[in-house]
Amino acid sequence: MPPTHLIDALKQVPDFRTQPRYPLWVVLLLVILGTMNGAIGYRALEAFIVRHQAELLELLKMPHSRLPSDTTIRRVLTRVDFEQLRQLFNQWAQASCATEPGEAIAVDGKSIKVSLKDYDQSYQDFVSVVSVYSPRQGVVLGLQSMHNRASSEIVTVQTLLEQLHVQQVCFSFDALHAQKNT
Repeated sequence: MPPTHLIDALKQVPDFRTQPRYPLWVVLLLVILGTMNGAIGYRALEAFIVRHQAELLELLKMPHSRLPSDTTIRRVLTRVDFEQLRQLFNQWAQASCATEPGEAIAVDGKSIKVSLKDYDQSYQDFVSVVSVYSPRQGVVLGLQSMHNRASSEIVTVQTLLEQLHVQQVCFSFDALHAQKNT
């Protein structure tokens, strides 16, 4: 049965660290909360955490007197199993965020700039994340990553929508998807 609470979903992500000071789910939750608050980048995430540290320590019932720094966040995000995190997030979102008939749903892909490889080649490889977003609810309903060398955004969107089983909604796509066969 899929988790109905985000924290329960995050607790299922395996911790790869040998001696963690903070539970992995706490670090991932802080990243999600900070990102939802507009913090983009490790230092911005740390600033968000410092700004809300007292409330977060109390709400999360943490035994420490402080929360993770930007270096801890960086180490976690560069080594976490994104595919497993994505699957658990999508399961949670499907169980928790039902769409209504006629609801507007936005679909878009964004490249992750630090993932660029083969920067000196004419055809560069980088990772993109395609998301399905509900503006009414203010939540992401599903995520899918893709390497631009291995797949295209069009195919990734089609696969993601099949996995999400979202029906009777109005999708909004960018011009990339306005092709004859898609």
